Amino acid sequence: MPIPAPTLNPPFNIVRLSHTSFTVTDLAASRKFYADILGLQITHEDDSTIYLRAMEERGHHCLVLRQMPEAGVDYLSYKVWCEEDLDKAASWFAAQGHGVEWVERPFQGRTLRTSDCFGAPMEFYFRMDRLPPIHQKYELYRGVKPLRIDHFNCFVPNVDTAVAFYGKIGFRVTEYTEDEETGRLWAAWTHRKGGVHDIAFTNGTGPRLHHTAFWVPTPLNIIDLLDLMATTGYVGNIERGPGRHGISNAFFLYILDPDGHRIEIYCSDYQTVDPDLEPIKWDLKDPQRQTLWGAPAPRSWFENGSVFTGLKTREAELKATPIIAP
Repeated sequence: MPIPAPTLNPPFNIVRLSHTSFTVTDLAASRKFYADILGLQITHEDDSTIYLRAMEERGHHCLVLRQMPEAGVDYLSYKVWCEEDLDKAASWFAAQGHGVEWVERPFQGRTLRTSDCFGAPMEFYFRMDRLPPIHQKYELYRGVKPLRIDHFNCFVPNVDTAVAFYGKIGFRVTEYTEDEETGRLWAAWTHRKGGVHDIAFTNGTGPRLHHTAFWVPTPLNIIDLLDLMATTGYVGNIERGPGRHGISNAFFLYILDPDGHRIEIYCSDYQTVDPDLEPIKWDLKDPQRQTLWGAPAPRSWFENGSVFTGLKTREAELKATPIIAP
């Protein structure tokens, strides 16, 4: 199926992805993992919630952790260009038949909550509390030295539907995987901020969050993290990598937090700023699409994901499968 032409003048202007909110079953264990091992900076915490940011970020948070009986994902959040875009977004989603509501979120201005084409919760805001820069406070750098949140990746039951929906609100495809037998999309990478992706879609039971990715300075930071995890009781949380993706050209590592939320540590991808940049096509059976070099992805990487709180999933419509490690 052809990739839809990009919508260069969308109904409202999304700047970038912003943050996600995880529910976790042991807040202290999650605090240790994200703050002490990964190196995210805590910006606020109380008995039930922790807010964190990465080293280059001026916004108050890129990740929220909430203590709950079951692990899950509350929502994926995006920043828009201006206050007026919030009202435009509310009107657009309502006209498409999606529920809209204004919700209160600490450290943010007006926040719109709605859902995508599969019911996955999306939130939009313009204003977030600004914090002093810390990117030159080198005494704070620890763990993998995360610089910023980079992207989300979601399992969805129909990637073509996801690309069409997100394309209408301005997300542009940079790379995609096509099943040659059916001509349908198996995966697609889409962006707003000029990188390879703000959100990607992978064929699978969904909607579920496959992973959240953080950008780091160099591959050596990933090696340092592996040494740290292997000697502090987290060797079993290393799921896949290190290696280099064919798609995005990124050096990567996938790890699991104490509740099984998947985190990608990511660097060395490329810019895609030009609005007329042609997407790169990959064949599903090309072994270098997922791993340019390194071990193939394990079965867990294709099957396990984080559920959105209270949302039912459905099986993927496309039954084609990529290469899976034994």
